[in-house]
Amino acid sequence: MKPSRLQWLKRLPGLFEIPAPDPPRLLHRIEIMERDVMLPVKAVIIGMILYSFHQSTPWKGLAGSISDLMVETVQSVFWFYILANVLFAAVLLRVEQLPLAVVQWTVVTSSLVDGLFIAGLASLSDGLDSILFWLIVALIVRNAVSVPPGGTQLLLNLAISLCYVLVGVLDIFVTSNETTLNTFDATPDDWGQPFVLRMAVLLLMTGGCYGAQLLLERQQIALEEAGEFAARETQLRSAGRLAAEFAHQIKNPLAIINNTAFSLQRSLRTGKTEAAAQQIEIIQEEIARADRVIIQITGYAQLSEGRVEKLDVVAELDRAIAQVFPPAVPTQIKIRREYAAHFPPLLMQRGHLSEILVNLLLNAREAIGQKGNVLVTARCRPDHAVEICVRDDGPGVPPDKSERIFEAYYTTKEKGTGLGLSIVKHNVELYGGTVRLESKSGQGAAFTLSFPAKALMKLSKT
Repeated sequence: MKPSRLQWLKRLPGLFEIPAPDPPRLLHRIEIMERDVMLPVKAVIIGMILYSFHQSTPWKGLAGSISDLMVETVQSVFWFYILANVLFAAVLLRVEQLPLAVVQWTVVTSSLVDGLFIAGLASLSDGLDSILFWLIVALIVRNAVSVPPGGTQLLLNLAISLCYVLVGVLDIFVTSNETTLNTFDATPDDWGQPFVLRMAVLLLMTGGCYGAQLLLERQQIALEEAGEFAARETQLRSAGRLAAEFAHQIKNPLAIINNTAFSLQRSLRTGKTEAAAQQIEIIQEEIARADRVIIQITGYAQLSEGRVEKLDVVAELDRAIAQVFPPAVPTQIKIRREYAAHFPPLLMQRGHLSEILVNLLLNAREAIGQKGNVLVTARCRPDHAVEICVRDDGPGVPPDKSERIFEAYYTTKEKGTGLGLSIVKHNVELYGGTVRLESKSGQGAAFTLSFPAKALMKLSKT
């Protein structure tokens, strides 16, 4: 029981981890919340505050020096707040041209600045009883929309909640230092219960927003994966129907060949050589026609074999390496692996991915001979596409041959079939991916595969 409990405890943090939304979806959320909603709202609020400060009426109606000093301080900070928001607006108005990381940190910084400024305004109005408390609650909701889920969002909302603690500290400081009669009639003892209740509201909002986003994001991922599975399974069934149709088409040339062969047999018995030559030509034409149909069947029928699975990139890479370079077989070829920490699952047929990887590794092994180095790298790009590279330090591919390296039946090896890299290209493109070669004579070769995280399979046309 203990090992299972330990494993359960290790998996527990993963239950509350929210995968970050796709960059386009996250940018869309930021554009709506920060640019379309928050910028106009801030412009109105800043205008109202400017008007209020212009009236030069102390916010608490106090004549005490401490209150006046706080008003002057907040007025001075207010100009910094305006300048900061001008900079934030400049970034948000150009979200399409800037890196996503810059936009995200701008949103985080903007939220912190808003929280601190609201705390300052609340301390000038009614302190802990200020109605501006609800703006802090609104900030937490805003962060749940604009800030990527995870530790960043939780820490930011906790920091926003602490801004209300700052209001209490400032309130106590002002009250304890007032020397003249003023409108403050509350004592620190009176603040305990309301303060605790409001802090509880802020913490519950922080946890509630995170939990709601956890459910929504996971539901969104489940729906997207279900759509991917359904679309790819539908395409596989369509490919199977196409293969059956092509198989039906091959019956016609076979029937013609059968009849012509029978006529040829009779011609040979009667010695009609001219008719025999014509019949042989017909047979050759129909064989060529049947061969074209068979090539199409080979390409399409393979799509209907197997089923789409959720594949682990690292596990599939290690399995392919073990196939081509068995650990029990001694070799002078050194295999190095460089994998990123996390990958999205690949929705593919295991046979297709295995065929791709094994062919590339076999190609590398044959290129370097008995001794050399093979480097296998895998990383996840910012757009969640998976990129795999197989690099060797063999003789490389000459420039005049690199353009034809992926053609069927074209090979640079003495005993090669010319189908390995053609199969690689075909299978990669089925899933909307790409494969490219980087090579120079005498400096090895690198084949780089790119699989988009969400790309529907493509049916190749012959």
